[in-house]
Amino acid sequence: MFELKKVIGGLLMPLPITLILIFLLLLFISKKNKSYYLCVLSVVTLWVISTPQFADYLITPKERAQTLFSQTHHKKIDFIVVLGGGLSPNANHHANLQLSNSSLVRLVEGLRLANIYPDAQLIVSGAGYKGSQTSSHLLSQTAQSLGLQAQRIQLNPNAHDTESEAKHLAPVLVDSKVVLVTSASHMRRAQDLFSAQGVDTIASPVEFYNYHSTPVIKRYIASSSVLLSVNRYAHEWLGTQWIELRRTFDSGSV
Repeated sequence: MFELKKVIGGLLMPLPITLILIFLLLLFISKKNKSYYLCVLSVVTLWVISTPQFADYLITPKERAQTLFSQTHHKKIDFIVVLGGGLSPNANHHANLQLSNSSLVRLVEGLRLANIYPDAQLIVSGAGYKGSQTSSHLLSQTAQSLGLQAQRIQLNPNAHDTESEAKHLAPVLVDSKVVLVTSASHMRRAQDLFSAQGVDTIASPVEFYNYHSTPVIKRYIASSSVLLSVNRYAHEWLGTQWIELRRTFDSGSV
């Protein structure tokens, strides 16, 4: 009964129920039009790429290739760089409530490392929207509210993407022992961009999806959260291709 409830509940979520309704409506449309089959194929494709089964196939090998940070291999760290992961500005809310889940997960890892390395400086990065506080300021305020001293925090508030984050921070980080904290999906591209600026980083990836552990009863049910994770990896792939294209025409551009 419990498993049946989970299956029905999953099917009644916005994404799967919408796809089911569209598919049923297509059954009443004339099949003489060639676009009919393209519509059916589009619905089926969207369902497939939104399932944990597909995400497991796409994402799990990339997650397993990530190396977790090990303090036993690094006795001294100079800087812990936490890259911004998004925000939702609202002056009526506390700083932590304005940060995205990605930003919060990254910051928690940054604070964990800051406790392990009390002499290290925490650098929080990320710009914001016009007229609102930057991601850097919100991350700093949240870190302080959780006990980290203000003098241990440096801000990088003018960086709108990873490329600019690397360029702005490079003069400070060169020739230092630097831990880079960002989402597992983003780590490879982020390290590449920092390396291009002459900064060697030690990866401390966060935000793993672990789709390989999804129960069988959920593996084939479309989910908006799964679609979001697939979208993130697609975004990283496109970002990597864009960097390679720019380097093809100008090796020093990125």
